[in-house]
Amino acid sequence: MLSISLFAQIDGNNKKTLSVVKKSAEAEEKKTVTSFYNLYNSGEEKKALKNTKNYLKKAKYPSNIASLTLLQAYYYNKRALLDSSIYYTNQALKYNSKIANDSLKNRLFCLGYNLMGLNYKKKGLFEASKKWHLKGLEISQKHKEINLYYTHLHGLASVYKALGDNTNALKSYKECLEYKKDDEIRLGSYINLGDIYSDSKDYEKSNYYYNQGKQLSEKTNNQQARAVIALSIGMNYQLQQKITDAINMYNEVVFIADKNELNQIALVAQGNIGDAYNDLKKYNEAKQIFSDALQKAIDYGYLDNQVYFYDELKKIAVLQEDYKNAFNYLTKSTRVKDSVNKIQKTREINELEIKYKTAQREKEIRFLQFDNTTKKLKLEKQEEAIENMHLQEEISQKITENTILFFQNSSQKKLSEISLLKKDQQLKSLQIKQEKETKLLTIFGFLIVLIPIIGLLLQYYKRLKTQRLLNIQQAEISTQNINNLLKDQELKLIKASISGQDKERQRISQELHDSIGGNLAAIKLQLNHLIISNSPKIKNLTTLLDETYDQVRNLSHTLIPKKFTHHKFCEVLGSYFNNIGEASTIKTDFSVYPKKEIDALHEEIQIEIFKIIQELLTNTIKHAKASKIDLQLNLIDDVLNILFEDNGIGFNPENYKPGIGFINLENRIAKLNGSFIMDSKLKRGTIANIEIPVLPFSNTENKITNEINVKNNLII
Repeated sequence: MLSISLFAQIDGNNKKTLSVVKKSAEAEEKKTVTSFYNLYNSGEEKKALKNTKNYLKKAKYPSNIASLTLLQAYYYNKRALLDSSIYYTNQALKYNSKIANDSLKNRLFCLGYNLMGLNYKKKGLFEASKKWHLKGLEISQKHKEINLYYTHLHGLASVYKALGDNTNALKSYKECLEYKKDDEIRLGSYINLGDIYSDSKDYEKSNYYYNQGKQLSEKTNNQQARAVIALSIGMNYQLQQKITDAINMYNEVVFIADKNELNQIALVAQGNIGDAYNDLKKYNEAKQIFSDALQKAIDYGYLDNQVYFYDELKKIAVLQEDYKNAFNYLTKSTRVKDSVNKIQKTREINELEIKYKTAQREKEIRFLQFDNTTKKLKLEKQEEAIENMHLQEEISQKITENTILFFQNSSQKKLSEISLLKKDQQLKSLQIKQEKETKLLTIFGFLIVLIPIIGLLLQYYKRLKTQRLLNIQQAEISTQNINNLLKDQELKLIKASISGQDKERQRISQELHDSIGGNLAAIKLQLNHLIISNSPKIKNLTTLLDETYDQVRNLSHTLIPKKFTHHKFCEVLGSYFNNIGEASTIKTDFSVYPKKEIDALHEEIQIEIFKIIQELLTNTIKHAKASKIDLQLNLIDDVLNILFEDNGIGFNPENYKPGIGFINLENRIAKLNGSFIMDSKLKRGTIANIEIPVLPFSNTENKITNEINVKNNLII
């Protein structure tokens, strides 16, 4: 992303003029000095410098000499000839100390200190720059030079900014905003504040100060500042990924720049628009923008911009896999770079040519001077002049001969040196060749010895690697066998405990119901046959016998396995599921819907579902190596859906051979008229999806209930 840093500091090169007021005899001389400053400020800087140098030879008054010397310092500062600028600034300060007028002296001191601060800042000596600006602040504050005080304060703020001391920089720039009489200082402060907040990514404050600067630039009709500020705001938007807002601001920059012939800024904005479209991956739009900008850069002759646009077009072509155009753009970019280098070399050659021509002209002038001298001698003493000319010719001839001899000796010496160098080169090449041959023989010998050793080492390494893999596999198999044995033992213990409790309860219940309950029923029947009278004792005995029978019957029902008699099916299943998780390292998750309707299913269905889930859990614990099991029960439209999922190692359904547990599972589901789908993938776990219709069992439930009621009536 391109950027232009404008108004970052106020150098005072173009706008600051010396305001020297002195009512004395030097006023006339001062008018001439002022005219040189006006000439400098109007853009004719070289002419102003030439007039200044000529006029310094006859200037008399220290104030005017100091002003003229300071003008030279401004000229060299603008061209970054900083050592020259510092030299002339020091000279101006020396002359300035001789001025009698204190007000004029102090003002010139302030201007000189400001220029020194700017010079040292450009050299990168920020501490020295800060020292000069602090001196300028002190003297301007002491003598109430308000404009120069804020000029130095602005310069000091720019030094703080360069040193990374943003706290003092912000404080100084904000103080500069209080000075309403210099729009340039305020405008520079607004832009610098925006830059500082932008660097710290506080884009809200940054845009606030940019907008303040924008308003001031519109008020003062400074279109260049307005374009630069809009460009900075657009860059802020682009940094915040607000690409649409950024493009709108860049278009505003292009409009302002085109209207005011700010060609360089317009090209920068167009380049940034192309970057924004690249961020949006709209490569065709970006390509069009860069192509238009490239044509303008070619028309304006901006070689650096041409290189940038060619490079960007090359990047887009690469992204679009248009390698032919990418190569063309690269070739053109390289050609422009070569042109730039060639122009620079041409400039150097031109400078050397100018120096050569200057030397030639000086030589011609000397010859002309010599000719003039000769003519004068001819007029005065012709014979003597002729002799002198002969002597001069002889001397010239001797000098020429000596020069020729010198060049001949030099050439012979160089030829001998060249021949010696060639011989040395031949000797060195032979030596290098011998060294190469020796090295090659050494390398070949070393390789002949090394290759068998490497082969043996590789074979040994392969054996070690194979043995290590066998050891690892053996250890994994042993660990897996141990884990399987532990899990089988754990499952057997859990199943044995549950099965033993259920069998013992069922046995006691049957004994109570069949033996004791049957005996009580028989006693009651015999008493009913023996009743002759309505004796109260017999009635009491019958009542007591009924109560005893009810108690035995209730106790027998209570001892039936309590899973689904006194506890709801979902609670028992959830408790069992959680107990499995607590007894192992497996994380379990159980969900049911609708709970009430599933709890109301017939007990036979519930028992079968419980055993199906037990079988699924057993298979998972034994084989899956899972760390998590999810179980979902859903009853929809009289169909119970059981979704059982684990995150174990899984298996390949095509190669799977079902065992006894799997066959039992299928038989139980078939017994309930259900359907069963098993899906599994290696290393991705197993999913069991079971659907069981429950409507037919409602009729079965009614039949079973009716049979129980009939039996109870017969017993009673």
